Amino acid sequence: MANIKSAKKRILVINKKTLRNKMITSATKTAIKKVVKAVDAGNKEEAQKALSAAVKAMDMACSKGVYHKNHVSRKKSRLAKLVNKLG
Repeated sequence: MANIKSAKKRILVINKKTLRNKMITSATKTAIKKVVKAVDAGNKEEAQKALSAAVKAMDMACSKGVYHKNHVSRKKSRLAKLVNKLG
C-alpha cells in the first residue's frame, strides 16, 4: 500500500475508473453476443436491431476511451458482415 497521500488518492481514482471501464466493457460484450446469438438463430430482423444497439454501445465505449477507434471499427465491420450474410 502507498504511503504518500497523493498516491493513495490515485489508487482510489484508478479503482473507480477500472470499475467504470469494466461496466462499459461488459455491456458492450453483451450487446455483441446478442448479435451473434440472433445470427446463429437465423433471425435477420432481430440481428439488425441487435447490431444497431451493439454499434451504439461500441461507439460510446470508444468515445469514453475504453476501446481504440480501430478496434471498434474492426468489430463493427465483422458484425455487419455476419448480419449481411443472413440476407
